[in-house]
Amino acid sequence: MKTILAFALIFMTSPSFSQQKSFKPGAIWPDDNGVHINAHGGGILNFKGLYYWYGEHKIEGKKGNSAMVGVHCYSSKDLYNWKDEGIALKVSDDTSSLIKKGCVIERPKVIYNKKSKKFVMWFHHELKGKGYSAAMTGVAVSDKATGPYTWLKSVNPNSGTWPMNFTTEQKAMRFTEKLKDWSEEWKTAVKQGLFIQRDFTKGQMARDMTLYVDDNGKAYHINASEENLTLHISELNDDFTDFSGRYVTVAPAGHNEAPSLFKKDGKYFMITSGCTGWAPNAARLMSADSIMGEWSYLGNPCRGDKAEITYNSQSTFILQVPKKKGQFIFMADRWVPENAIDGRYIWLPIQFDAKGIPFLEWKDEWKY
Repeated sequence: MKTILAFALIFMTSPSFSQQKSFKPGAIWPDDNGVHINAHGGGILNFKGLYYWYGEHKIEGKKGNSAMVGVHCYSSKDLYNWKDEGIALKVSDDTSSLIKKGCVIERPKVIYNKKSKKFVMWFHHELKGKGYSAAMTGVAVSDKATGPYTWLKSVNPNSGTWPMNFTTEQKAMRFTEKLKDWSEEWKTAVKQGLFIQRDFTKGQMARDMTLYVDDNGKAYHINASEENLTLHISELNDDFTDFSGRYVTVAPAGHNEAPSLFKKDGKYFMITSGCTGWAPNAARLMSADSIMGEWSYLGNPCRGDKAEITYNSQSTFILQVPKKKGQFIFMADRWVPENAIDGRYIWLPIQFDAKGIPFLEWKDEWKY
């Protein structure tokens, strides 16, 4: 794998490399320096006619999935050709910092706050040497889209707050008996709020995440929570740097991660994945008339060969193309855990059937 990658990167550094004119899912995607784009688990911000792609900067080998560098940023006018803008958020050399080198920074997303005129980045954050036990979300801000971003804090969200869709009975429940994991009783307890109560004071878990800004300017943080068993959708405050205290649970005990969200014709759609580590699985499609639910499960949006493993990838973001009304791009990662830097990008057009339901089909090459 390393030999193949090295050959590809050497080839791509040729100064005569031609401009990209289409998407080629799964292929090496060179930036303006001819180097494979290093922005994994990423998201895109459209600001004043330019696209900014933020993602995890990986290094070679298995250790490449730790944050040894930070969050990389690229810019583009056309989505095909990307300029390397450098590291937007750097990990710290200060060993007392929570974002010190060797921690985990995943799935960074950036949105712009019109009131504060700040660019706000959120990301899944795990502490160095603690595995995935911290399950925090971090926030950083910048005056420029490309950074540098200043880390503000990392938190477990919504401490001391009940979900808006919890009943009075759920709030009153107490789970004192040790339940066997994955038993029917345990699943029922999870749906009723087992982990919400466990983490009520400390704050809820936050792993795979995305951001969404609605038409009214309200911003939302969507993440896997409760040991990756339940999704949480949380409203952010007015400057997008904290939680407002309004949140809901989605698909309790459904075991979803990698959320990506978009809105079309007044209806909200969310594509997620199951939880199988680095291995791909079938994507899942949900819809709702309101971002705070109720959300309904619609099945696997993928069609054709390898639909059951989402074309060997996992969702990370859905981009609405501003210049193409009603057109959306499904962004996903093809992980290579044994050599993280060789992860590939799977971008596919979201199509809609006669009933307006989104679906995906594989394309070797396409244009928007």
